[in-house]
Amino acid sequence: MEVPADSAARGSQCPLRRGPLLALHLPGLPAAQREGDRAGGAATGHGVEEEPDGGQSLQATPFQLPLKKCAVVGNGGILKKSGCGRQIDEANFVMRCNLPPLSSEYTNDVGSKSHLVTANPSIIRQRFQNLLWSRKTFVDNMKIYNHSYIYMPAFSMKTGTEPSLRVYYTLSDVGASQTVLFANPNFLRSIGKFWKSRGIRAKRLSTGLFLVSAALGLCEEVVTYGFWPFSVNMREEPISHHYYDNVLPFSGFHAMPEEFLQLWYLHKIGALRMQLDPCEGTSLPPTS
Repeated sequence: MEVPADSAARGSQCPLRRGPLLALHLPGLPAAQREGDRAGGAATGHGVEEEPDGGQSLQATPFQLPLKKCAVVGNGGILKKSGCGRQIDEANFVMRCNLPPLSSEYTNDVGSKSHLVTANPSIIRQRFQNLLWSRKTFVDNMKIYNHSYIYMPAFSMKTGTEPSLRVYYTLSDVGASQTVLFANPNFLRSIGKFWKSRGIRAKRLSTGLFLVSAALGLCEEVVTYGFWPFSVNMREEPISHHYYDNVLPFSGFHAMPEEFLQLWYLHKIGALRMQLDPCEGTSLPPTS
């Protein structure tokens, strides 16, 4: 597979450009108000569709494209003691995975800025009891993400719809600073097929790989941090699975080493840059 290093050619090779990245579902608001208030002049509209609840789904990417320099921050233990926080926060747009902790003890390594944060429905069910009894706890936890977009796969599977809608209504009810975005299921399917055709045979792709795939279609420059699925770092020192804990994923669900090899290939040809060394040192340059 040959992927050009320049951003325009990179976008044309990727299924991200075949349809809208985001489906912004805003139940109960008139379509014109949704377009004006939520998407604004920066949105690239792709039409409004009627939904069964009487609301509508505005398919749009609600920020001005292309984004310049994007940092996609995974949660790998390789970030511990990396000193990458300042470098991450210098990016024009910061994407993070699965509502990660960003308290002061982690800031030096992972930064504090966020523009888009994914939230898997399973996290809402497990950590926040599906927002049946812990809405205040959830709202308080979300404040660390300031004005970020909260990106959820509401319509890619039935089990994700209810938790995603609960997040939307909870944050709307309290006037929270965050804006909920629902992933376009056609985009998710296209990305799944794209990577499957390149040898990734996992039951499901990781959130991180979806996010990197999105960044390659949205950003002129992509730098990844914390994408390292191994139990030792580059110096063969033991590291935890995440920068904040050592809880291992369910076996056989994701194919993390396979995903890493695909990202490493993109790094080698210059389509993105993987930061794997500590940031106070020299990062790994693309190799031929």
